[in-house]
Amino acid sequence: MPPETAITLVTREGLKPDRFRRDLETSAPRLVPLDTLENALASNGEIGVEIANTVKAEALLPHFDRLALIAIAFPAYGDGRGYSLAKQLRALGFTGTLRAVGPLIADQFHYALACGFDEIELPAANAARQPEPQWQAALAQRSLSYQRGYDQPGNILERRRARRGEG
Repeated sequence: MPPETAITLVTREGLKPDRFRRDLETSAPRLVPLDTLENALASNGEIGVEIANTVKAEALLPHFDRLALIAIAFPAYGDGRGYSLAKQLRALGFTGTLRAVGPLIADQFHYALACGFDEIELPAANAARQPEPQWQAALAQRSLSYQRGYDQPGNILERRRARRGEG
């Protein structure tokens, strides 16, 4: 098997290298497909699972204590099912790293973080078209949201109610 190329991830803090490997034979932290998760969990080491955006969040619930990472596939930037799945996983109590994998665009960064994602893994073509400074600039453009999120205390409506004393 040829050596895997290093993947760079976009995070709130900037770029970071990927410590997880998709090579199933490695002793490093591994990112495995869902159909091999049971076997991977029987071994030692950090395990992450890569899932389609159609997987039911409850199916992963029994494994939350062993999973360090859940990577959710986005087949297209306009397919928002991964956002809903991320919110469901967080609502069920997953505290590990959530990764969006696919051709997202910088304008979606704030929303991805608000839904519970910690990092985004981009295809090389997308990363070349929108380098990291564009992602950070897009994030800096929005500070509040109407939706409840995981990345900030209170949304716009909750803050307005609090100022008016409506608790």
